Amino acid sequence: MARQREVYYVDHVDDFGLSGLTGKVCSRSMLRLDEATVLALAGQTAAEEEDDQLGTDVQVLMNSPLLAEDIHALWLAGVRRSFDPVEEGTDMRAWLGRLADACSTRPRERDPVEVRVLDKVRPAVLEGELRETVATEIAFAAAGLEQAVAVPGIVAVLRRVVNEVDADLGFRMFLRAAKAYSLPIDADQYDRFLTIGELLAYPAAAIHEGLNVRWPAIDPGRRDFACGRFGLPMLAAVFYGSGWRYEGTIHENIERVAHADPGLVPGAQAAVLLEDVQRLLCSALSDDAVTELWRAASGRWNSTDEFDADGRAWFTQIAEVCRRRLKDVDPVYAPFVSHARVEAAEAVLQEIRKVAPDLTNRADNVGAATVRSAVRVLDELVRTVDPDLGFRLLLQILSTCEVTITEARRARYKAIGEQLGYSDDHIDDRLPALPS
Repeated sequence: MARQREVYYVDHVDDFGLSGLTGKVCSRSMLRLDEATVLALAGQTAAEEEDDQLGTDVQVLMNSPLLAEDIHALWLAGVRRSFDPVEEGTDMRAWLGRLADACSTRPRERDPVEVRVLDKVRPAVLEGELRETVATEIAFAAAGLEQAVAVPGIVAVLRRVVNEVDADLGFRMFLRAAKAYSLPIDADQYDRFLTIGELLAYPAAAIHEGLNVRWPAIDPGRRDFACGRFGLPMLAAVFYGSGWRYEGTIHENIERVAHADPGLVPGAQAAVLLEDVQRLLCSALSDDAVTELWRAASGRWNSTDEFDADGRAWFTQIAEVCRRRLKDVDPVYAPFVSHARVEAAEAVLQEIRKVAPDLTNRADNVGAATVRSAVRVLDELVRTVDPDLGFRLLLQILSTCEVTITEARRARYKAIGEQLGYSDDHIDDRLPALPS
């Protein structure tokens, strides 16, 4: 029978529990650290950040069969030796007891409705399966851990935590040691870490934040972003409505998209956005056509703002932000445009022509002319520039105009998305459906 697991991403936005605390201690290694400081930090984490898992992790270790020297090694690896209770004359189980006292809080009280919702999404992975999976990853990284982590025998200790105590805690402390000592992690193993994190309902930052990943080269042709939208349609969504005004200046809102790559290859979002605007800047489309396409995608046909009234000047401004981001993350990267996905052209053209009446009917009186013109531009864009960009902008305009689609049409869109290499949620994250 599977144990009841927590849905961590509901209560945490980054690392949590004992791995989160040791990460905070490690980040303060340039400051004066003593027992009182660390205990205060534990109390603050548990109380102000409502981290119930910290007390749970401490109790699990206190009641475990681990030797005191094993717990000592686990702690030292997590804090990068920045604070050693044993050097302060404290036995490790006594230290755990002090931590438990510092972070003791009442269990979180949840509304019965919230409990029922959480029960539907709780991780169902079996402990035996999780132990095997995490142990395999530790074995894969063992040589690097032994070489990088300045705590003798850390691999054996992590294995004991996983196999004899709690695989969830063992995985988090394995990640913490890797982060503390900047252990290089290959992209393939990083992807497996993300999969384990998803199985355990971690917030994504608990995996990627602070991890030293050997990233592959920046690829402007990447399309499998798990967050769905990317590139110019994502920027159009940011500038839809008036909400963007509360997020900063025009430049800062462009940066929000160009920098939206935590956990991804650094610069990935800037590269795909730059590619989108370069395709349009270098196309034979007229200036008016480019402007109307943007205005339809962003729903800005009623706007009195002038900053994007000239589409090509606006896209040039976007490109400059992207290039600066790419230069910051990879000074030797030379931006390029990937091959156009012409094999999807016919299927995309058919969908544009089928949905055109629905689009123009949904736009208001002022926007109808812009949307009608944009549909014609989309047709030309697919035929002469890039079907992929045309399809993504079609989806964004459908979202902006709040066009509902039948399940039959959704299935066709998903098939096109699969052909173009999109993630599973690219279609599902924003298009309301009608019965087929």
